[in-house]
Amino acid sequence: MNPTTLAPRIQLRILDPRLPGWGGPAFQTAGAAAVDLHACLDGPLVLAAGGPAVLIGSGMALHMADPHLAALVLPRSGLGHRAGLVMGNGAGLIDADYMDEIRISALNRNPPGGDPITIRPGERIAQLLFIPVVRPVFDLVEAFSGRSGRSGGFGSTGV
Repeated sequence: MNPTTLAPRIQLRILDPRLPGWGGPAFQTAGAAAVDLHACLDGPLVLAAGGPAVLIGSGMALHMADPHLAALVLPRSGLGHRAGLVMGNGAGLIDADYMDEIRISALNRNPPGGDPITIRPGERIAQLLFIPVVRPVFDLVEAFSGRSGRSGGFGSTGV
């Protein structure tokens, strides 16, 4: 594998001066696939169980420039499993040409009446995973050639 391809140069802007003091942005271990994102808040934020998703700033912006790169904002495993903190949009897609602050859509998935979640300033609440992007050229056709005949989707091959 080519290390240059696997470690592209990406421009990073720190928008919140507290971010480096919180240890971000950084890979937490030598084997980490994603960079943790910190909640850049002025004070604690309580997410009610069953309440609406809230956008939280990460205190940073990127310029990937390469249209063959993108990033995904994903939940942190432990927070989702143990506390119920998930992404309000499932996953956030950051395009290569997006250069504004990366924001996190945070949602308390606990049922109404369940435990609230308190997010504190600087808390690591999501992660940013960089991915390669394939940009195909589309050929407009009336019918597919060499079609296998498979259709149906959504469980058509069994459960």
